[in-house]
Amino acid sequence: MIRDGFIRVAASTPEVRVADVEFNREQICKGIEEAKAQGAAVLVFPELALTGYTCGELFMQKPLLSKVRGELEKLIDFTKGSDMLIFAGLPWEYNHKLYNTAAAIQNGRLLGLIPKRWLPNYSEFYELRYFNPGWEDVIYVPWEDGQVPMGSRLLFRCADMDNFVVGAEICEDVWVLNPPSIAHASAGATVIVNCSASDEATGKSDYRRSLISGQSARLLCAYVYANAGEGESTQDLVFGGQNMIAENGAVLAESARFANGTIYADVDLERLECERRRMTTYQTEGRERYTFVDFSMAFGEQELRRKIDPSPFVPHDEEGRNRRCEEILSIQAMGLKKRLKHTNCKCAVVGISGGLDSTLALLVSVRAFDLLGLPRKDIIAVTMPCFGTTDRTYHNACLMAEKLGVSLMEVDIKEAVTVHFRDIAQDPAKHDVTYENSQARERTQVLMDTANQRGGMVIGTGDMSELALGWATYNGDHMSMYGVNASVPKTLVRHLVRYFADTCGEKALSEVLLDVLDTPVSPELLPPEDGKIAQKTEDLVGPYELHDFFLYYILRFGYHPGKIYRLAKRAFEGAYADETILKWLRVFYRRFFSQQFKRSCLPDGPKVGSAAVSPRGDLRMPSDACGRLWLEELEQM
Repeated sequence: MIRDGFIRVAASTPEVRVADVEFNREQICKGIEEAKAQGAAVLVFPELALTGYTCGELFMQKPLLSKVRGELEKLIDFTKGSDMLIFAGLPWEYNHKLYNTAAAIQNGRLLGLIPKRWLPNYSEFYELRYFNPGWEDVIYVPWEDGQVPMGSRLLFRCADMDNFVVGAEICEDVWVLNPPSIAHASAGATVIVNCSASDEATGKSDYRRSLISGQSARLLCAYVYANAGEGESTQDLVFGGQNMIAENGAVLAESARFANGTIYADVDLERLECERRRMTTYQTEGRERYTFVDFSMAFGEQELRRKIDPSPFVPHDEEGRNRRCEEILSIQAMGLKKRLKHTNCKCAVVGISGGLDSTLALLVSVRAFDLLGLPRKDIIAVTMPCFGTTDRTYHNACLMAEKLGVSLMEVDIKEAVTVHFRDIAQDPAKHDVTYENSQARERTQVLMDTANQRGGMVIGTGDMSELALGWATYNGDHMSMYGVNASVPKTLVRHLVRYFADTCGEKALSEVLLDVLDTPVSPELLPPEDGKIAQKTEDLVGPYELHDFFLYYILRFGYHPGKIYRLAKRAFEGAYADETILKWLRVFYRRFFSQQFKRSCLPDGPKVGSAAVSPRGDLRMPSDACGRLWLEELEQM
């Protein structure tokens, strides 16, 4: 165990000699020794690994079957003193019939036998020539001086970790219409293992990968697939290995084909448990039809090997990132297009500051108008300079409007805000929250009234990261008629703007967008210092890359604060000190709970990803929820 719901699993393809059971058992033992040293909790070997899959008529020979029993005893004895749960394939004779089984072994005990349910007997396969189909309901078969459970409906449950439940199937079982693993997962299995002997053919590896990753996604499970490899007979077939470990649709580890060996991955059972809890359509039934075999495991502290992505909202490969950006821009634009068409609105009003969020909102508006065939001049880009506006952001806003072909409107709000200060007896020299928010609310009033004049719609600019932190002026930039950025995290906003800059095909527009990207994030509500931005958002609320990381794991998986802190330390190792991460995580939780009232009345806006903060969608959270449980855990760290 690696703490916080992680366990290390392994899939191993040992060298085999067909029908040389003693040699094969020795190779399996070598694999066990290696996996033990690597701290694996579960280790899976291929189908019929003890004999080799390609024995053919030799499966009917008594000397081979007798040798299997003897070598199985030695294998089980070899595991004494190890808590690792091991699955290995072997032929098993019962009641004068032969079954293709996976043996579950731990610490000197044979815990159970899982028979293969579906035996292929087509094309190159002829398993029904030797084996009988396995059964579902568990029976007890003789073993040594006692009995051992045997059947498909057999799950292995860790007494020391309640979400660590393992089910098994064998090769073809996962290729059929109704794989046993479906029932296993529905009955509570979070880890599915597969002892397999799938031969190679052109294009088969891609299908095999999609099959295993898809099954792990459908079942919300970890799937450990161990395949036969080099050493099997090549009389008619070649076996290439291709071991895989998948988790909820993602392949965490995959071996190279045509090379025997062992792969490892740290799977997150707590993540799977959270996903199952979140998805109300995930069926949990049939436990009463299963036999549970309990086992114990003494978990020691291990270093987490799993790579933790510091930017979970942003794909790292350029092709995937570009594809994601195009998709999100399309979702945003299509959402706005529908709203404009439904309201018969032919004018959009966007407040532009020369910052990232308003830039993205303007770009989305342009795309929506192009889709509708409406002239871009009917997009009113409003720049509203005030006390904190710098020349850089002002000129970028104006130039951007020009290059996009939208109408630019300038409303200097300094006088209006000054009059307002006089009306409410606010000292202009007192740069407090009233000083700042008066500007934000005046800008919103200008936008709303301008939209009314033209029969238009105010397009919101605020992003999901700001909304999660409550970094928005209530009834100021917090309000709009349609918030196109409401579910886009700040770390992704940057990439969307860059993608537009890279693909717009206009050098001048690209240059201004790139300069926007280089501009520090700021609400520009305080006077500049030497003509430069004086108020940098990330100095005040913390780095957005940290907050987006926290946001992802809080909203998507409901992790407890200690686990998020631990993951963040690993993800941002070398970038932020541990105490810095902890400081901003505390800030996030305090603001996340205290600022829900702002999110409870958000305008409509399209959901673009797997997490959002809309009160009508992903985050139906009471405005008065207490965050003490979460903050107390952090205070103890």
